[in-house]
Amino acid sequence: MKTRQLGPFTVSAIGMGCMPLSMGRDPMPSLDQAMETIHAALEAGITFFDTADIYAPSWDQMGHNEHVLAMGLRGISNRDEVVVATKGGITRGEGETWGRDGSKDYLRRALEHSLSQLEVDCIDLYQWHRPDRWKVYGEVVETFAEFQQQGLVKAVGISNANVEEIEIARDVLGPDGLVSVQNEFSPSFRCSTDTLTVCQDNGIAFLPWSPLGGCGGGATEVGNRFQAFGDVARERGVSPQQVVLAWELAKYDKLIPIPGASRPESITDSAQAVDLELTDEEIKRLDASPAWHDPQPHR
Repeated sequence: MKTRQLGPFTVSAIGMGCMPLSMGRDPMPSLDQAMETIHAALEAGITFFDTADIYAPSWDQMGHNEHVLAMGLRGISNRDEVVVATKGGITRGEGETWGRDGSKDYLRRALEHSLSQLEVDCIDLYQWHRPDRWKVYGEVVETFAEFQQQGLVKAVGISNANVEEIEIARDVLGPDGLVSVQNEFSPSFRCSTDTLTVCQDNGIAFLPWSPLGGCGGGATEVGNRFQAFGDVARERGVSPQQVVLAWELAKYDKLIPIPGASRPESITDSAQAVDLELTDEEIKRLDASPAWHDPQPHR
């Protein structure tokens, strides 16, 4: 498995998004299938896993996905080489009421719960999930910096951030303190090009969420929805999903896609994208393919 730099970590060039193991699938994968999927990722050489406290079947099971991931990583021989990222800052309440809370007290409780669910004393990469518009952005980032100073977090990232928010986070954390930005990016959503450019200019890892198009059929149908990706896949004898991930990998040497997976076959196929070298002509064809926007709130 080829590797890429993520702040202080060296991780697999392809990560695994764990959300589909706990939500977004009907029916939801069984625990056995979830374990098989995590182990298939490990066997494929994946050493970076992304989760969040809100990834759960229901509002009263917050932390479900973190717990499932922790179970899948128990007892593996290379646990010290595996990097786990989680996120906090989105709330779920009774009746599936969603919100955002960037207060210091809430984030501290969320962090402590994530530490417990992940069965660790320190989180590798802790990311602010979505901005709380009732709070001053820089003050919330300072809370994440305090977590790092207290030894509860090794590295800090932000998610669903715009260019101004990235600059604010860099001001608070220092030039090398912000290690990652996790924004949506895929053939169907290319509106994050400006934030990707800022990451490139400043050496910040860019972690595209839903890199294949999301759980609602976007990932499985990407080759049909976007003809250029389907055409290149047929010409190269690979899956359209591999073509999408290879296209994204070619954009920046610190871009690390985190395709979601709920089946061993899916993540095994995605991992093979690291070995697919697209030609300049193929990349131009894919860049020129039309895009459409399919918003997915709460990711």
